[in-house]
Amino acid sequence: MSEDLGTPGRVHVRRWPARDPERLVVLVHGYGEHIGRYAHVAEALVARGSDVAGPDHVGHGRSGGDRAVVEDFETVVDDLRRVVLEERGALPVVMVGHSMGGLIAARYAQRHRPDLAGLVLSGPAVGLAPIFEGWLAGPELPAEPIDGAVLSRDPRVGEAYAGDPLVWHGGWQRPTLEAFVAADRAIADGPGFGDLPLLYVHGAEDQLVPIALARPVVERLAGPDSAFHVLDGARHEVFNELGKKETIALVASFAERVTAR
Repeated sequence: MSEDLGTPGRVHVRRWPARDPERLVVLVHGYGEHIGRYAHVAEALVARGSDVAGPDHVGHGRSGGDRAVVEDFETVVDDLRRVVLEERGALPVVMVGHSMGGLIAARYAQRHRPDLAGLVLSGPAVGLAPIFEGWLAGPELPAEPIDGAVLSRDPRVGEAYAGDPLVWHGGWQRPTLEAFVAADRAIADGPGFGDLPLLYVHGAEDQLVPIALARPVVERLAGPDSAFHVLDGARHEVFNELGKKETIALVASFAERVTAR
């Protein structure tokens, strides 16, 4: 069961409450999608004692703004922090960021480390500035929507993605690509995660965020309490892949460990 929290500020927020929560897990979704695609992740975490909440970023899902346009990821981090502050109460917070959400969560950890008891990065869209700069320098931006087949080996995932009216099914927007490049630079120039516990998960066959680009960035940021999991055969959306229950359980176990009293 979930609750619609409406719009704190400019973003739509969804919450999945636990009966006696021991922590708050904040889910941070990726480019062109929406937080509703993580309902199964939230429900599994709720079953193991977590309150769960997550926003639709500006320009995404049920939030305001031009579709798939993000002009500044620093303000998206600000939006996310409002969610954390409004929802956490006295609970410790674990943040789970996927793809573009991983970039946002990484920047959040750099700016607001004391807020977090743990951080999970799933196929984080970091280290991609050279690709995006190449697109920006070209005569035209990529106009094709993301191919659902690259998300998961489960064909039902791509079919559901293609038929989801809250998913962006258009091409890339110039302001968004420029914001990605700026955020990538900010992360590169920013501090490491220090003693923040980190769980990094990446599909070995991820075509959208190549692990060869993302992993070196994460390794530079990671502190001593960090675990790296590369999932053989998995594509971009590890929470929607074959074996997703085990991957989500890995996240739940990590959240339990880092918030143990």
